[in-house]
Amino acid sequence: MTRTGPDPQHRPPCLRTFKRRPRLLSRTKAAAFARCQSQTIFSAIAIVVVTVSMESTLVAQGVVRDSIGATSSGRGGTNIAHSDNLSIILDNPAGLANILEKERFDFSLDTLATDLDYSDPMNNANGEVVPFPLPTLAYAKKSADGKFTFGLGVFAPAGFGAHYKLRHGLYGKREYNSLGALVKILPALAYKVNDRLSVGATLGLAISHVQLDEPFNLQTGFFSGLPAMLNLKSTGVAPTWSLGMQYKFSPNTTVGLRYIGETRFRLKGEADADVSGFGLPLLKSRYDVQADVVWPRSLGGGITHRLNDRHRVSADVVWFDWSHAFDKMDLKLTSGSNPLFNLLLGSKVRDTLALDWHDSIGYRLGYEYFSTPDDVIRAGYIFHQNPIPNETLFPLLAGTLEHAVSLGYGHQWKKWRMDLAYQFSWGPRNDVSQSRLVGGDYDNSSVKAQAHWFMVSFSCSF
Repeated sequence: MTRTGPDPQHRPPCLRTFKRRPRLLSRTKAAAFARCQSQTIFSAIAIVVVTVSMESTLVAQGVVRDSIGATSSGRGGTNIAHSDNLSIILDNPAGLANILEKERFDFSLDTLATDLDYSDPMNNANGEVVPFPLPTLAYAKKSADGKFTFGLGVFAPAGFGAHYKLRHGLYGKREYNSLGALVKILPALAYKVNDRLSVGATLGLAISHVQLDEPFNLQTGFFSGLPAMLNLKSTGVAPTWSLGMQYKFSPNTTVGLRYIGETRFRLKGEADADVSGFGLPLLKSRYDVQADVVWPRSLGGGITHRLNDRHRVSADVVWFDWSHAFDKMDLKLTSGSNPLFNLLLGSKVRDTLALDWHDSIGYRLGYEYFSTPDDVIRAGYIFHQNPIPNETLFPLLAGTLEHAVSLGYGHQWKKWRMDLAYQFSWGPRNDVSQSRLVGGDYDNSSVKAQAHWFMVSFSCSF
């Protein structure tokens, strides 16, 4: 029977625009080419890190994204058992061993637009809608014998952010802003044990940034409930790692398993506290701030099965350990600039923000229809439990999305490939009767969130 669809994953997306390389290259030219290639890659990485660290995101399973890039996003975020895109460096590094290309480069631009609603007895507000572009870069290369595959990727797998103009009982109408970002720079290595089994791992650096600008009440200690306008910015770096495996039961069926380790940060920066809210010198102080933030470990499994040449289905199940990661946020303020504050509060101010999130499990389903050898249509659905208890929910950290649907399309133009995807996420309205956050600012409030994702990905091989 004549084959009407692509290979089990898909054909190599693109090749170099020239047909073959020169047979011989001088040592000087080869060194210059290598330097140029490495400088280009690392310059691109720097651009991605800076761009992502400036953007804020409201994401899905808690505050972790369901998917990255148009390929996996179009099929509902399923990727753990796949090997047709380089987001597998993040989702399951073992998939690198099964990519079809000898050398490949991927670029993705995922753009988020959020729709956030918040209300309380004094406010009925909609968060400002601002598109947030989140770029991703990834590169992979196989060894000469095809046993090993090296990968390097820059991803923004998690974050949170919101911007409101709300009326406060003491300070009047104020801007409320939050920004939390997690960026991972991941070198990866995969090994093809045999025709069925592959394993992989990543070991890299994670960069986290947290920023809050809002009226805030001290949560603990003798001065619990003391209000102030707080402007906090902190950044930190920590090691991050993951392990994965893939096993092919048959040419049509592959399963995958991966574990992502917990990432612990001690973020450092500065915080301005203004009790008056109007910048009166005697009632404001600047501090050095230290914030302890933990991004959770996760365990995921996936399966993909090709029904025939035209149809493929896949499913992932992912668990996040929010109960140990987002149980609280510890803050320490030191080196206060106001002697009066230091006299009353002490030279060190310690505070703890209660979160008490629950563990969550996400379920992802994907379908792909290969209409021609060069075209694929994708669709998917995602459900994940809301990990945030209503008692500690507040509008600047409202990761309450529970459902998502997606559509995608991919096309190969001879030696180049482009993939597009759209994803819509939503959740129910969450009502807070009595907040556990001291001060009563969020009593009798409600939060509702929706998000629109637009993804475009390009890939080529060398």
